[in-house]
Order: sequence, then C-alpha cells, then structure tokens
Amino acid sequence: MKALFLFLFLLLFPALAFGAEGDGLDDLNVITLLSKGGYTMIALGALSVFTFVLILLYFLTIRRSSIVTNKFMNNAESMIRKRDYLGLIAYSQRRGELVARITQKALDFMTKNPTATQTDIREVAEAEGSRQGGVLTQRISYLADIGGIAPMVGLLGTVIGMIKSFIEIAEGKNEGLKQLQLAEGIWEALITTAVGLVISIVAMVFYSYFRGRVQRHLGELEAAGTHILALVAGQVHQPQAIAENPASPDDYAAAPAPPGMRG
Repeated sequence: MKALFLFLFLLLFPALAFGAEGDGLDDLNVITLLSKGGYTMIALGALSVFTFVLILLYFLTIRRSSIVTNKFMNNAESMIRKRDYLGLIAYSQRRGELVARITQKALDFMTKNPTATQTDIREVAEAEGSRQGGVLTQRISYLADIGGIAPMVGLLGTVIGMIKSFIEIAEGKNEGLKQLQLAEGIWEALITTAVGLVISIVAMVFYSYFRGRVQRHLGELEAAGTHILALVAGQVHQPQAIAENPASPDDYAAAPAPPGMRG
C-alpha cells in the first residue's frame, strides 16, 4: 500500500510542480501543457500506461503465495512420507506455486528413471528452479527497460521541437518576434524531456522495489526446494540402506538365544 501511495505521488508530482510555478501560465492546465509536447507525447503516454499496468500486475502476481505456500509444503511432505510420488506429481500439476513446478519436474524425472542418483535428481530440480527464477527476474526487467527508454524518447521530442523552432527562425517566419516568444517554443520542447524523466524515475523506483521482493521470494523458493529434495532422499535411501547393510552372521551370533534354545 505504501508503494502505491509512492507511485501516485511520483505520478502527480509534475502536475503539482507546474501548478506551483503557474503564476505566468494561468491559462494552461496540465492537459493543455502536456499537449504542447508534440507527437512524441503519444509514445510517452503509451510508456506511462504500460508502466502503470506492469506495476499493478506485479503487485498482484509477485507474492509469496505464487512462490510457495504452507498448504503445498504440508501436503507434499505427507505424500513423500507415504511414497505417493505419482500422486504428488498430479497434485503439483494442479497447483500454481513455482515450487510445485520444481517438485513436478524432479519427481517426474525420478519416477521415469529409477536408476537415477540423488545427484541427478538434484540437478534436474536446480535446473528447473533456475529457469523459474530467470522467468521471474526477466518479467520485472521490463521496468528497467522503460527506465532507460523513456528519457531518450523525451530527449528526442525536445530535440525535434528545438529543431522546428530554429528552422522557423531561419526561414524568417518568426521575424520581428521577441526573444520571449522564441523561449516559448523552447520550453514547449522541453516538456517531453520532463515527462520522460518522470516516467523513468517511477519505473526505476518500482523496479528496485520488485527486485528486492523477487530476491526474497527466490530465497524462500530455494529453501522449499531443498527441503523437498531432502525428504525425497530420505525416503528413497532408507530401504536401500537396509538392503545394502544386512545383518552379518556375527550379529546373529551375538544376539541372545530364545529361552527354549538355551542349553
């Protein structure tokens, strides 16, 4: 919620600044002011809408419940202790957590390859975890891209506006006008740079915020995946340990004889 208030403040800050300095521009409102930026404002407007949609989408999707939940971990642990691996695979397919995707890949590989070692299973799980983490990190990188593109688009609009102003002067269309009228053309051109910087600041602030959230959730995902692999290893190796270490004749000799067999 605090992040949403921050977003609204950054979004409204330029309008507040223009309003505070609007003693000489009383006849201009924010919409009219922005419309003077030229056609480049269309691209900046699209970037601002895209930024808002991404921020809202990330608030709804990048949550702990989409990474790992206590319900899934408890059910997975119960099924692993029962050695119901096929049931856990089917259950993981119905879940939306990222840890469910890792569990599904690891157990599916284990059931289809009975001779696979624990190292092989761990490598499969780590590969799927890296893939899921990469997808999550790639999603928020769009905000960083907008943070780099928006200022350049704004600067492009400013350069185009200033070129038009100087072309009109060179052609004599502004002959006899005061320097103040030339300055008007320049500040209108600078509007796009200001808007581009505002969009960039908003995008980079929320990119930093969601990057921290993603890193925290990836740590929880790694811990959950390690816990499940440890449970699987314990259940798989338990019967093997008994089969590989049968009781030796000396163990039987050392055991006390039954009461009826004592001589």
